[in-house]
Amino acid sequence: MSSDSHRLFGTDGVRGRFGEPPLDRATVAALAVNLADTLRERANGKPPRVVLGGDTRESTPEICRWLAAGLEAGGTEVRYAGVMPTPGVAWLTKETAAAAGVVVSASHNPYPDNGIKLIDPQGTKWSDEDELALERRIKAHPPGDLPDLPAGRPEPEPELRELYLRHLAATLPGERPLAGLAVVLDAGNGAASTYAGELFERLGARVTLLHAAPDGRNVNEGCGSTAPGEMAARVAAEGADLGAAFDGDADRCILADERGEVRDGDAILYLWATCLHRGGRLAPPKIVATSMSNLGLERALAAEGIGIVRCAVGDRYVVEAMRREGILLGGEQSGHIVQSHLATTGDGLLTAIQIAFVRHQDGRLLSEMLAPFRRYPQVLLNVKVKRKVAFQDLPAVTAAARAVEERLGEDGRLVLRYSGTEPLARIMIEGPEQEMIDDLAGEIATAIRGELGAA
Repeated sequence: MSSDSHRLFGTDGVRGRFGEPPLDRATVAALAVNLADTLRERANGKPPRVVLGGDTRESTPEICRWLAAGLEAGGTEVRYAGVMPTPGVAWLTKETAAAAGVVVSASHNPYPDNGIKLIDPQGTKWSDEDELALERRIKAHPPGDLPDLPAGRPEPEPELRELYLRHLAATLPGERPLAGLAVVLDAGNGAASTYAGELFERLGARVTLLHAAPDGRNVNEGCGSTAPGEMAARVAAEGADLGAAFDGDADRCILADERGEVRDGDAILYLWATCLHRGGRLAPPKIVATSMSNLGLERALAAEGIGIVRCAVGDRYVVEAMRREGILLGGEQSGHIVQSHLATTGDGLLTAIQIAFVRHQDGRLLSEMLAPFRRYPQVLLNVKVKRKVAFQDLPAVTAAARAVEERLGEDGRLVLRYSGTEPLARIMIEGPEQEMIDDLAGEIATAIRGELGAA
């Protein structure tokens, strides 16, 4: 979607700082009332049901109150899950045959930010077209003053939490399929805080739980999937079998092996894909990964007879490519992994228990299982630009890129793209030696600055 500042919906729902547009009461209430009207029309006038939940930010309960007030004023039944991972709301929306799911979260962002994501009845994010139609409707039908809900409303339904936990546990066979496994879990002081430890313990694992004491302001703060260092160090210090770290809304997972080495989404894709393929359960024998996934993943999977279909960066593009190609598994380096037989969106808790089970069944150390996956050296360089012009229309950049690709040959990769939200050209190069790719990235950066006259 457009990065136009006047748009309500961005690349991942509505985002902003709490109390300021678009996360002020009037805008949130307008969204809720018009969402209710849209859902009621789709249901031919029958009262639609919405599943509502969110992360641990101090602003989340208030935004949920505003949403619930507007939805109820619009004739919608609200089932409130309280603190619930984004993938939990997605699963519950489909499982309970709800008309929509609404998630209040800013994912891996710091606590002053928050957001609203809309989920369709299939458990996937609303399409750009549906978001745009709702946005037009909001602009055409701004509501008047809405009554506030009484104190304590909406009331969380504990059974929704239990339904989700049981669903996750049921994706593994047997009573205690992780018995004997030692894990370190970093809940990021987010939505995983009251789920991760209990889930792994139900499955029989011995758990060390970190950063599971949210106070409304410490979500993602020096912890979780964007800062997994402490989790990784604890895995090595305690002699655990593996570790997992989650982001604020628990749709991402980053691993650590028994040596305390951080392993990202590419490593997870390698482990999961090879396990499925060797079991004859990866048909077709391909996965989806974004343009940013490491060349080492492509090479390691090719050796196993598994191909990669690449797509643009963003989880919705991963899911779209998986649907289009009929592919079972896909994901991003960030740890947002989708296995379409088990989930409609990335689910960090699901990913963590599945990989823990793969490790437990295999019996080898995680570092041994990952030995064939050798990450290629990579450089990421951002160049500030005054304007964004297609790279093929810039002769000096085209020539520099061609020279780099010839130099790398089959032993490297160049990706050139613009940031969707900032005035930046992004250069990503992978190759056999760090010094060489650093130099090559510098050559392209010089060409871009020369053509676009960056500030």
